[in-house]
Amino acid sequence: MQIRVYYEDTDCMGIVYHTNYLKYCERARSEWFFANEGKDLLKENPFALREIKAIYKAPAKLGDILEVKNILVGFDKYCLELKQIIYKDDKAIFEAFIKLVHIKDGKLSPISEELKEYLSVR
Repeated sequence: MQIRVYYEDTDCMGIVYHTNYLKYCERARSEWFFANEGKDLLKENPFALREIKAIYKAPAKLGDILEVKNILVGFDKYCLELKQIIYKDDKAIFEAFIKLVHIKDGKLSPISEELKEYLSVR
Protein backbone atom coordinates (compact mmCIF):
# COMPACT_ATOMS: atom_id res chain seq x y z
CA MET A 1 0.00 0.00 0.00
CA GLN A 2 1.38 3.40 -0.93
CA ILE A 3 1.10 6.43 1.35
CA ARG A 4 2.15 9.99 0.64
CA VAL A 5 3.51 11.99 3.59
CA TYR A 6 1.42 15.11 4.11
CA TYR A 7 2.14 18.21 6.17
CA GLU A 8 -0.22 16.96 8.91
CA ASP A 9 1.99 13.86 9.31
CA THR A 10 5.12 15.82 10.13
CA ASP A 11 6.66 17.79 12.94
CA CYS A 12 7.94 21.37 12.63
CA MET A 13 11.05 20.11 10.77
CA GLY A 14 9.05 18.28 8.10
CA ILE A 15 9.90 14.82 9.49
CA VAL A 16 7.17 12.22 10.03
CA TYR A 17 6.09 12.15 13.67
CA HIS A 18 6.91 8.73 15.17
CA THR A 19 3.33 7.62 15.95
CA ASN A 20 2.29 8.09 12.33
CA TYR A 21 4.34 5.07 11.27
CA LEU A 22 2.00 2.98 13.45
CA LYS A 23 -1.01 4.62 11.76
CA TYR A 24 0.41 3.76 8.34
CA CYS A 25 0.81 0.14 9.45
CA GLU A 26 -2.76 0.05 10.74
CA ARG A 27 -4.07 1.31 7.40
CA ALA A 28 -2.08 -1.33 5.52
CA ARG A 29 -3.36 -4.10 7.83
CA SER A 30 -6.94 -2.90 7.34
CA GLU A 31 -6.52 -2.82 3.55
CA TRP A 32 -5.10 -6.35 3.73
CA PHE A 33 -8.37 -7.51 5.28
CA PHE A 34 -10.61 -5.36 3.05
CA ALA A 35 -9.09 -6.64 -0.22
CA ASN A 36 -10.90 -9.97 -0.25
CA GLU A 37 -13.38 -10.09 -3.10
CA GLY A 38 -16.26 -8.38 -1.28
CA LYS A 39 -16.30 -10.41 1.94
CA ASP A 40 -15.76 -8.16 4.93
CA LEU A 41 -13.37 -10.29 6.98
CA LEU A 42 -12.41 -7.40 9.25
CA LYS A 43 -15.98 -6.94 10.53
CA GLU A 44 -16.57 -10.68 10.77
CA ASN A 45 -13.20 -11.36 12.41
CA PRO A 46 -12.12 -8.48 14.60
CA PHE A 47 -8.60 -8.46 15.96
CA ALA A 48 -7.16 -6.44 18.81
CA LEU A 49 -3.54 -5.41 19.15
CA ARG A 50 -1.74 -7.46 21.78
CA GLU A 51 1.91 -6.62 21.24
CA ILE A 52 4.02 -4.41 19.00
CA LYS A 53 7.74 -3.94 18.56
CA ALA A 54 8.71 -0.93 16.45
CA ILE A 55 12.12 -0.32 14.90
CA TYR A 56 12.80 3.11 13.42
CA LYS A 57 15.65 3.00 10.90
CA ALA A 58 15.48 6.27 8.95
CA PRO A 59 13.12 9.24 8.76
CA ALA A 60 10.43 9.91 6.20
CA LYS A 61 9.81 13.51 5.21
CA LEU A 62 7.13 15.74 3.82
CA GLY A 63 6.15 14.68 0.29
CA ASP A 64 7.77 11.23 0.43
CA ILE A 65 5.94 8.28 -1.10
CA LEU A 66 6.08 5.29 1.24
CA GLU A 67 5.24 1.66 0.59
CA VAL A 68 3.87 -0.44 3.47
CA LYS A 69 4.12 -4.22 3.14
CA ASN A 70 2.51 -6.90 5.28
CA ILE A 71 4.27 -10.22 5.82
CA LEU A 72 2.43 -13.02 7.60
CA VAL A 73 4.76 -14.56 10.18
CA GLY A 74 2.34 -17.14 11.58
CA PHE A 75 -0.60 -18.14 13.72
CA ASP A 76 -1.34 -19.89 16.92
CA LYS A 77 -4.81 -20.71 18.20
CA TYR A 78 -5.73 -17.09 19.04
CA CYS A 79 -2.96 -14.88 17.62
CA LEU A 80 -1.94 -13.62 14.23
CA GLU A 81 1.67 -12.48 13.89
CA LEU A 82 2.74 -10.00 11.21
CA LYS A 83 5.86 -8.17 10.20
CA GLN A 84 5.18 -4.84 8.56
CA ILE A 85 7.86 -2.91 6.73
CA ILE A 86 7.70 0.66 5.50
CA TYR A 87 9.92 1.44 2.52
CA LYS A 88 11.06 4.74 1.04
CA ASP A 89 12.71 4.40 -2.36
CA ASP A 90 13.15 0.63 -1.87
CA LYS A 91 14.95 1.18 1.46
CA ALA A 92 13.36 -0.17 4.66
CA ILE A 93 12.93 2.78 7.04
CA PHE A 94 10.61 1.21 9.63
CA GLU A 95 9.74 -2.30 10.81
CA ALA A 96 6.99 -3.45 13.14
CA PHE A 97 6.48 -6.89 14.61
CA ILE A 98 2.84 -7.20 15.57
CA LYS A 99 0.71 -9.74 17.43
CA LEU A 100 -3.05 -9.47 17.09
CA VAL A 101 -5.58 -11.53 19.05
CA HIS A 102 -8.85 -12.70 17.54
CA ILE A 103 -11.96 -11.42 19.33
CA LYS A 104 -15.57 -12.60 19.04
CA ASP A 105 -18.44 -11.22 21.12
CA GLY A 106 -15.90 -9.27 23.16
CA LYS A 107 -13.91 -12.36 24.15
CA LEU A 108 -10.77 -14.11 23.01
CA SER A 109 -11.72 -16.54 20.24
CA PRO A 110 -9.85 -19.12 18.13
CA ILE A 111 -8.98 -18.08 14.58
CA SER A 112 -11.07 -20.07 12.09
CA GLU A 113 -9.39 -22.37 9.60
CA GLU A 114 -11.13 -20.42 6.80
CA LEU A 115 -9.50 -17.19 7.93
CA LYS A 116 -6.09 -18.83 8.40
CA GLU A 117 -6.30 -20.24 4.87
CA TYR A 118 -7.35 -16.91 3.38
CA LEU A 119 -4.58 -14.96 5.10
CA SER A 120 -1.95 -17.58 4.27
CA VAL A 121 -2.38 -17.09 0.52
CA ARG A 122 -2.27 -13.29 0.63
